[in-house]
Amino acid sequence: MNWSFWLPLLILLSSLVPGIVIFFLPQYAHRARTTLNMAAATLKLLLVAFLIWGVFHQQHYETRLSLLPEIDLLLRADTLSVLFVALSSVLWFFTTLYAVGYLEGSPHRSRFFGFFSLCVSASVGIALAGNLMTFFIFYEMLTLSTYPLVIHRGTKEALRAGKIYLGYTLAGGVFFLVGMAWLRTLVGPLNFIQGGLLVNAPPVDPQTLTIIFALLIAGVGVKAALVPLHGWLPHAMVAPAPVSALLHAVAVVKAGVFGIVRIVDNVFGIEFVASLGLATPLAWVASFTIVYGSVRALFQDDLKRRLAYSTISQVSYIALGAAILNPVATIGAMSHLVHQGLMKITLFFCAGNLAETLGIHRISEMAGVGRRMPWTMTAFTLGALGMIGVPPLAGFISKWYLGNGAVLAGDPWVLVILALSSVLNAAYFLPILYIAWFKPQKNPWPEEVSHGRFETSWMLLLPPLVTAAMVLAAGLLAHAPFSPAEWARLIAEREYHRYPL
Repeated sequence: MNWSFWLPLLILLSSLVPGIVIFFLPQYAHRARTTLNMAAATLKLLLVAFLIWGVFHQQHYETRLSLLPEIDLLLRADTLSVLFVALSSVLWFFTTLYAVGYLEGSPHRSRFFGFFSLCVSASVGIALAGNLMTFFIFYEMLTLSTYPLVIHRGTKEALRAGKIYLGYTLAGGVFFLVGMAWLRTLVGPLNFIQGGLLVNAPPVDPQTLTIIFALLIAGVGVKAALVPLHGWLPHAMVAPAPVSALLHAVAVVKAGVFGIVRIVDNVFGIEFVASLGLATPLAWVASFTIVYGSVRALFQDDLKRRLAYSTISQVSYIALGAAILNPVATIGAMSHLVHQGLMKITLFFCAGNLAETLGIHRISEMAGVGRRMPWTMTAFTLGALGMIGVPPLAGFISKWYLGNGAVLAGDPWVLVILALSSVLNAAYFLPILYIAWFKPQKNPWPEEVSHGRFETSWMLLLPPLVTAAMVLAAGLLAHAPFSPAEWARLIAEREYHRYPL
């Protein structure tokens, strides 16, 4: 056992162990809980930095622990897993800081932050999973650790949302388990392999493989919020803002779409998916989800629900990029995994600031709020314009690569989907910006706690400002070393080694 064995395990334990400890801290131990949270988040960032450097230089990192005969818990780092681990770790740091400020003085904080840490641990486990069984274990751990966060407020609406969330996600887990077990009986061990594990597996009836593919995609498609498996997501918006940020940008929906990429690339393999004709139906479902989510967002007055339907639309860009089966489209999909996370977490942070500081939950209540909270709304504006795809922000980079990849793959119809989506994005985001910046305020703001020089608590203000700056930097510095787009290019080059970019 050496550093190559321990590093993936330490990255997992850096949030898992503190999360377990936090459960046992008394409610009044605010300083100890905050210190432990931030120290763990900082340690994880440092460990992930080592991992990024090592994987870039093609170091091999693998932790293998035997669970049952011929079944291992396998953690392994590759370029794709590092992208998701880095996203989870960076955004967990800022979400933790935000949550400390957001939940100050509220009850059950030890329970909240304990499950909060377990949720991120599950996301990291999903990212580092080296086989389908390990993926499934952490995938179900994510379901069970996020459920208490969704129902945290304990209201009737929250409990109902929790039941819906649990119903959808557990059903998805059943689909995934059936597909995984069926495939295991046919081909043996289900380790993720570059090019797909089925390439060197015994021949299997194509119709059977098609059914298994559908079961696996349905299993992860629930968390990815593919239509018609998306119904849980708008209901889950009753959760506190830090949880919404976690669900949309760091954990649940990203775990689902990450699973789609793993199934296409490392289980079935790109060539196998193409030969079975499975890419086209997946592209159609993703495209319909993109348009459907945007159309539904148009009619939402509740700010978080509009952002929720926006997530349903935006995350499917990643599934669409995976289905195009082209290295340039892969760059767009993988960069959007990060870009969407940065943009969406910014938007949810800002929505939380409006709710926590001024009691604003609806878009119709936002008239003139840009003058009262200019820094918050500046961050929101950058996130919203990035979602639309305005250059030079991060969202433009993703859409540019997706569009180019689609043309190169002989799928120009994807350009219509991207253009329509951008128009719809503008239709539901620009009115928010107009109302906030240019519409006169009708009613006086409620009395609030003074925050000195700041428009709200610095713990609530700093995270969206930093993530908004990252949205801008990810676009302006798209070709800089270790940028999300350049790391996505590295993924595409190593995955499509037979097809140089």
